[in-house]
Amino acid sequence: MKICVVTPLYAIAGVPLAQIRFSCALASKGHEVDLMIGNIHPQFTFHGVDGVNVIILECPNVRSMFFPLMKYLREEKPDVVFSAEDHLNTTVLLAAIVSGSKAKISGSSRVTPFDTYSNTPFSKRWILKQLTRAVAWRADALTCVSKDMVKQYRQVFNLPPHECIYNIVDDKQSRLKMRESVEHEWFLDNTVPVLIAAGRLVSWKGFDYLIHAIKELSQKRPVRLLIMGDGPLYAELDRLISDLGLTDLVELLGYVENPLKYFVHANVFILSSHVEGLPNVLVEAMMCGCTPVSTNCPTGPSEVLQDGKYGYLVPMRDPSAMATAIVQALDNPIPEDILKKAVEPFSELKVFEEHCKSLEISKSDFFPKNSKV
Repeated sequence: MKICVVTPLYAIAGVPLAQIRFSCALASKGHEVDLMIGNIHPQFTFHGVDGVNVIILECPNVRSMFFPLMKYLREEKPDVVFSAEDHLNTTVLLAAIVSGSKAKISGSSRVTPFDTYSNTPFSKRWILKQLTRAVAWRADALTCVSKDMVKQYRQVFNLPPHECIYNIVDDKQSRLKMRESVEHEWFLDNTVPVLIAAGRLVSWKGFDYLIHAIKELSQKRPVRLLIMGDGPLYAELDRLISDLGLTDLVELLGYVENPLKYFVHANVFILSSHVEGLPNVLVEAMMCGCTPVSTNCPTGPSEVLQDGKYGYLVPMRDPSAMATAIVQALDNPIPEDILKKAVEPFSELKVFEEHCKSLEISKSDFFPKNSKV
């Protein structure tokens, strides 16, 4: 099949990276895949994707993707289009209607609708809500990346079409990355546990609370924390680490191309967010056998950890509770066989099967005979 995967902006962030991973997985099954990217974030360099035809539109915003999308649908005639993020989903659906495209359209929502839509008449978010409602009939599937988000979307739109389909996390490429070696000196000293966290350095990721938790924890037992990621709060967090006297215990690694190899060797992974869609990084850490500690933020962590069955949940913005949970995770790590079971819904095969079901595509079409199921 000819399949188009669309994302509005390339950056080192959850949505575009998930769409790239999804494109690669589709290509590995023998499909002809076009990855359409609205634009490249100026802070990042895009190096292409093996086995995937990449189309970069250089559009300044999602609205300006409408005419290129309409032209693409008319001329290239894809069988399926996978879109992600609500503004883009609505634009893709409108382009499909105007162009008369017969492609099956699957639109995935990645953040809570309460941050996307509004009931204030004639506000931008209210207009988007009305437009989304008007074109939703054209979608063959409307999905969310967590079950909690499905409930939220049904509440906002009073409609039942949204269903949960997770992102692919566990695939062959990720398994290969897990085998790469790590040379950081902290992993050579087995006497001090290494904690790890990863994400963009922005306020809603809660890294300041995590650093305060390490300050409290360090007074009780020796630990070290590595934080992977870059962002606007780098300098502020670096100052906080210095002010709290933690320069020997907490290190900001900046952007790390392959975080999985770090997860494999760390003792505990910590997610300190105030809000998430579905935190892929949490699932990645669990796939690597790393015991998770996470805030019980909306949405995703409680769902992934099954209310604490597969890891430790703590209240948001509570360094003391987080410090206590980290101690529990160090003393009572989750066995790898249990973590393996937890990530099964995020496997490539399981996610593809769910898409087949939602789009009413036969498995024989989605999994060609020459591909490995």
